[in-house]
Amino acid sequence: MTIQPALRAKEILPDDAPHVLVVDDDQRIRDLLSRYLHENGFRVTPAADAAAARAAMRGLSFDLVILDIMMPGESGLSLARDLKANINVPICMLTARSDTTDRIEGLEAGVEDYVAKPFEPRELLLRLQNILRRARGGPSVVKDEVRMGAYTFSMGRGELKRGEETIKLTERERDLMRMFAQKPGSPIPRHELAPDESTGSERAIDVQINRLRRKIETDPSNPVYLQTVRGKGYILYTD
Repeated sequence: MTIQPALRAKEILPDDAPHVLVVDDDQRIRDLLSRYLHENGFRVTPAADAAAARAAMRGLSFDLVILDIMMPGESGLSLARDLKANINVPICMLTARSDTTDRIEGLEAGVEDYVAKPFEPRELLLRLQNILRRARGGPSVVKDEVRMGAYTFSMGRGELKRGEETIKLTERERDLMRMFAQKPGSPIPRHELAPDESTGSERAIDVQINRLRRKIETDPSNPVYLQTVRGKGYILYTD
């Protein structure tokens, strides 16, 4: 078991630059992320598996962990659960699966975000920056407009469009979309979505969510963007 040295740096980063642990059994991914993140101001330590990651964490401190969900030996999910129970370092999961089970299990384990492979490095960078802002108590970057496939929602105008077509929203649906758009990729509990804390109000949320899905999902019975997170509430995934 060895911890691979990061790629040779073109410049020395300051000691207060964010330190990221990249855990992935695919050397190509480790090298790509090490190079790209260093170019964008991150100090990077790569590890090929959970054992190497644990060894790295015994001697170094990290601001964030990028963790592949599928690795030989101990899985990324198992390592994530252990890290959250003992260190609570922010985690972004990488998954190659299209099935939602991995994402849900990761969120249930307490990870802050996930990115599906193959991923766009720029998107990953923005997600990491948002995770660090939240961890440090600063404001996350919230875009005025979020995209869900063919649909876009404008926070400022409260307007949902499919191409050039405006989709009519009720005032309540508009409020829900704004709440989800402010926290894309993060589960929101039912009680936060409900206008009051009564049980009946929380049940009404389920009905409202189903109606909203009919307006933003191609197949509302098998949602891609507005999903249920078991025991957590609902989550909006954006493009």
